Amino acid sequence: MPIVPEDVALTGPAPNVLPPVTLHVCVTCRAAETAADAPADDLRPGRRLYEGLVSRAEGISVVPVECLGVCRRPASVALSAPGHWTYVLGDAAPDDPDGLLGAARLYAAAPQGIVPWRDRPALLKKGIVARIPPISQPE
Repeated sequence: MPIVPEDVALTGPAPNVLPPVTLHVCVTCRAAETAADAPADDLRPGRRLYEGLVSRAEGISVVPVECLGVCRRPASVALSAPGHWTYVLGDAAPDDPDGLLGAARLYAAAPQGIVPWRDRPALLKKGIVARIPPISQPE
């Protein structure tokens, strides 16, 4: 447990402090147009996206995962943060890491991760595969 000075109120996060966001990127799905006999060193869509994200993702944790179960809609990703809904998304553009990072920042700033419809980029409107409620902390 962190040590907190006695004069600091423990009523919640500090104003303007965003929760830590994790962006899970499936690195194993093949593109629909990729032949089954594609070379082993051929970069898959999620792997390309992951590699484009890691150098740009200030303040966002980017984690490669083996499978998100959205194989027909590569590249697939999931956004999660404490106290936020988790979103599983398909059809993320492998060559647009900045667009995905913008969506992740909107997600981080939104109460419970629910970005108002009018403010959502296309990926957060059309790419949603699942929305999972925040995990409650045991009391």
